Amino acid sequence: MAKATRATYGIIGYPVHHSLSPVIHNTAFHLLGVEAVYKILPVAPEELAVFFRALKEKDNPVFGLNVTVPYKEKVIPYLDSLAPLAQRVGAVNTVVVTKDRRLIGYNTDAPGFLAHLAELKVDVCDKRVAILGAGGSARALLTALCLIPERPEVIRVFNRTPDRLRQLLADIGDRVDTSIVHPAETIDDLNVELADILINTTSIGLKRRDPCLVPQEVLHAHLFVYDLIYNPSETSLLKAARSKGAKTANGLGMLFFQGVLAFQHWAGMPLPEDVKQRVRQRLEHEAKKG
Repeated sequence: MAKATRATYGIIGYPVHHSLSPVIHNTAFHLLGVEAVYKILPVAPEELAVFFRALKEKDNPVFGLNVTVPYKEKVIPYLDSLAPLAQRVGAVNTVVVTKDRRLIGYNTDAPGFLAHLAELKVDVCDKRVAILGAGGSARALLTALCLIPERPEVIRVFNRTPDRLRQLLADIGDRVDTSIVHPAETIDDLNVELADILINTTSIGLKRRDPCLVPQEVLHAHLFVYDLIYNPSETSLLKAARSKGAKTANGLGMLFFQGVLAFQHWAGMPLPEDVKQRVRQRLEHEAKKG
């Protein structure tokens, strides 16, 4: 008798080879004794529609996905429904595939980001925030920062394509009070020298030869610099900020927290605390190897 195919979970993106998400979920599956596997699933743009059509087939073993660049917004038309927060954000990074092959989209980036800031004891209330990028991650972070009661004083956002940024802000503004958010026409207009927090949501930094995104002279010791990139563990931006005495953090903590929430959506139950601790240890160990 043929052995049944194991339940499969995975992350789709392009590129996606750098992801450490498999460490989180495969470690959790192992510790819990769950017969499942989490895979990296590179999907080229021209393959996206075919991939999602195949997900609807009843013999498809995939029951959950994470979604990364550049698909956090592009997957939405293929889904059957969105959870309320994903609707507010307009971006999805977690997909639950039900037993009857319905696809439900969630956003765990926003709460994962806020959980990591809380762990780092970074207070955003009445702070001046500068954000680089206007993709799916920027959507999640902007929405989160605008929805919380203790909001920043101001958020300035720069994107290399101004039209994309304007569309993003217009879209979020239909569902969230974005009165504290202002587009920056140039890097200089971010006013990093006056900011309390600088966040990079772009993919610039994934390659070790990528440049620092802002002029180094505007970085300062009173700045907290957060880069969503975690592989490499220190981008050019973080290195430059650290050299100026700024407090820095990469996105590994956010990856952990959003991953734990994604697992909870797939399993319908929270991860036990001891399992979470061991998953975090393994994740940090693997990140250091990178």
